[in-house]
Amino acid sequence: MKYAALIAAAAILMIAPALAQRAGNSAPQPVAAAPALPAPRDIAYPGVLTLEIDATDLDRRIFGIRQTIPVSKAGRLTLLYSEWIPGNHAPRGPIYNYSGLRFTSGGKPLTWSRDPADVYAFHVDVPPGAKAIEVEAQFLSAIESAQGPVMMTPEMLRLNWYIGALYPAGHYARKVNFDVSVKLPPGWDYATALETASAAGGFVRFKTASWETVIDSPLFAGKHMRKFDLDPGGRSRVTLNVMGDEPGQVDPSPEIIQVHRNLIVQSDKLFGARHFDHYDFLVSVSERLATSGIEHQRSSNNGVRSGYFTAWTTGFVSKDLLAHEYVHSWNGKYRRPAELWTPNFNVPMRAGLLWVYEGQTQYWGHVLAARAGFVSKQQALDLIANNAAMYQARTGREWRPLADTTLDPVIAARRSLPWHNWQRSEDYYSEGQLIWMDVDTLIRERSGGKRSLDDFAKAFFGVNDGDWGTLTYTRKDLVTALSKVEPYDWEAFFARRVDQVAPQAPLDGLERGGYRLVYGDTPNAVWRDQEARTRTANLLYSIGLSADSAGKITYVQWDGPAFKAKLNTSLTITGVNGQPYSPDRLRAAVAASINQPVDLLIRYLDEFRTIRIDYSGGHRYPRLERIAGKPAYIDDILAAR
Repeated sequence: MKYAALIAAAAILMIAPALAQRAGNSAPQPVAAAPALPAPRDIAYPGVLTLEIDATDLDRRIFGIRQTIPVSKAGRLTLLYSEWIPGNHAPRGPIYNYSGLRFTSGGKPLTWSRDPADVYAFHVDVPPGAKAIEVEAQFLSAIESAQGPVMMTPEMLRLNWYIGALYPAGHYARKVNFDVSVKLPPGWDYATALETASAAGGFVRFKTASWETVIDSPLFAGKHMRKFDLDPGGRSRVTLNVMGDEPGQVDPSPEIIQVHRNLIVQSDKLFGARHFDHYDFLVSVSERLATSGIEHQRSSNNGVRSGYFTAWTTGFVSKDLLAHEYVHSWNGKYRRPAELWTPNFNVPMRAGLLWVYEGQTQYWGHVLAARAGFVSKQQALDLIANNAAMYQARTGREWRPLADTTLDPVIAARRSLPWHNWQRSEDYYSEGQLIWMDVDTLIRERSGGKRSLDDFAKAFFGVNDGDWGTLTYTRKDLVTALSKVEPYDWEAFFARRVDQVAPQAPLDGLERGGYRLVYGDTPNAVWRDQEARTRTANLLYSIGLSADSAGKITYVQWDGPAFKAKLNTSLTITGVNGQPYSPDRLRAAVAASINQPVDLLIRYLDEFRTIRIDYSGGHRYPRLERIAGKPAYIDDILAAR
């Protein structure tokens, strides 16, 4: 015992210096936070700001910027670069390309600094006696897609005014007025929801509008642009403005234009009101300009690849895009979740109701595309089948509720994800579409076919004809409005499907609507067209992967056969069952898997190995099968009004 006590005492003596040293370690305290930025107030900013954009530097893709900002007193002025851009649902204002910033007043340079806590805020010292400050800058748009979305090519450009403007903090965006103008390349035409004040010599000036309206009114301009009246003699102008890489890409047939006119008719019948004084579809058909799909109150920003018009009957290129963005004029822009409306574009948005804002818009966009004739009834059914299969196989629903995916625009920022099926990013769009089909068919079933989601659309979105402001709503408002159409515990309905982890996909609407999801050995027409257009072998529901024409694996289903064989998207398939790879050979191997294994020669960098896929089920392609004796509610939903 005496020896043990000596050992313990020695140990204490050895530890004591370390404890003393630890007790004296540096322990900093935080410095005082930077002063808060002025909170937005619903009061007018004195004077009108000007913004001039020079969009003629096509070779270097540079937008030149000049601004004049009136001031009424000396001292510190805080200016903001828009951060939370409507439609992006995330803080992605492209400030990283806003460069060459200079402030002057009366020709003299002014001192400025960026806020240390908010990089989207700039502080300028306004000198005594100054009536205005001038701003010069450039927006250095992407030259190639690796740098971001391409906004300018030698044939066309897409101008979002927020890329070049600063606006004063402390005010609602609707209380800050702007005069904006643009200098365009010679001979180019343009389109925007803004109203033109003057146009001469390539300079276009627009009538004074609030920053809220300006930021919601992008401009398209191009060398090859055509315009089509979609509502001849209608109560408000609706125009299809299309620009292309070459004239042949923007020469639609009268039959195609009629389909676009049908969209206006069907939307009027659905909603019964318009929330715009005029509307401009802005469409680029290009292999060079970035694709896009952004909603606005009186316009929409749509970018599609070549073939939108020229491959109308043989391909499937963004056929529901325009319908989706048009619906947003009602759902998202006019009727907007209260937490998604903010007083200016630097106050964070909260996206908890995106399964309504985007999910129901996805539903109506698909329905209206069918009713207007963008897609045939069979194509619409194929699209539903493909969507239902995707969410039936969505393994991420085992851990993640749909509501949590509404935060993905911030969390994932629309990156390419390594295991999308498990991560389940932004599923509020197309899983939301299935939920709203569930709602629609449930209303029809409970009411004996007397009422439907069409009645809700007219009652909820079709109020106040001609009002193109913003009417916000809460989840409680949504549930109350649905209950007036069909009494039911809608709150519990949404809680199960949206708020809680739901291992089963929301496919009740399919069977209630008269169809069931089945799998067969032949791809449906839409699946086949998409494979042909993308030159891929899409085998997600059999061996659990897709691969492009060169064998590069583009997608692997989490926990599927390819996943269990430890394949991933860094690998390339170079051989199939002893023969060189081709998409057709891979499809043939899957078809023959009932009788023989699928062996793949896989390359990673300079290494090769043979992988056997443990699968023997042949092809599994989704399609919808009619249920005998059930009301065909889905047929009714897709039929033109």
